[in-house]
Amino acid sequence: TPRRVGIRARDGLMLSALDHPGPEGRTPVLCLSGLTRSAQDFAALAARHAGRRRVVALDHAGHGDSARPADIARYDIANSLADVLDTMAALHCSRAVIVGTSFGGILAMVLAVMRPSAIAGVVLNDIGPTIEDVGLDFVQNFVARDPALGSLAEAVAHLRATLPPLQLNDAEWEHFASLTYAPGADGAWHPRWDTRIAQALGAQGAPPPLWGAFEALAHAPLMLVRGEVSDLLSATTAQRMRALRPDMAFVEVPGCGHCPTLREAPVVATLDDFLGAIR
Repeated sequence: TPRRVGIRARDGLMLSALDHPGPEGRTPVLCLSGLTRSAQDFAALAARHAGRRRVVALDHAGHGDSARPADIARYDIANSLADVLDTMAALHCSRAVIVGTSFGGILAMVLAVMRPSAIAGVVLNDIGPTIEDVGLDFVQNFVARDPALGSLAEAVAHLRATLPPLQLNDAEWEHFASLTYAPGADGAWHPRWDTRIAQALGAQGAPPPLWGAFEALAHAPLMLVRGEVSDLLSATTAQRMRALRPDMAFVEVPGCGHCPTLREAPVVATLDDFLGAIR
């Protein structure tokens, strides 16, 4: 059973994380979600490794149970990376295998530049050093919208109609929707993230290419997951990443867009083997 823990960031903002216990002798896993996701996305990964590996999953500022800052400038990459380091320090997790989905993967690559000793391995989920404009535009528009849906069923229908294709059955779509929206005091279902993040993204502009940050991962075991029809991580970028790191484990999820949930059967098998090889 995970502990829900609170971490006070260096500026006083309260962050929240799920800490799934595991043996102290093994390197922990630190899970960093995408811009509209939360720590709960990694429950299945943590359950598979229960008793064998500690798994910590962070709610970024403005997501899930973490606080929402007054100033949207707080949502930039520098502050988000500082939150990751504050979390690692507070939870006595000085070195970890980072599993980063989308935005979380960007943080993992930048962390390799800023604190390479903190990284024991990295899993990049549908993200790379070059981010396609069309995918970034979609993400920004999705982050900005609060559809105020009338029910969980409406949330499911909205996501199925709006998101790129995902490999989910009916029950999985319902679970996915319940982690995306939550009922508010008005009875409507609202995003579990701060929609002002879209304004912060617009102010920051598109991130520069991160090939130098990707190459800073040279010291660490590496795995890449890509949705076959992802519009954020192109096939060309993935091919270049594989050429630079021929030892990198790679899984492409057929028919899947941005981004895989890491619950797909081919991903689970490779991911668990990847983690199992890291002491």
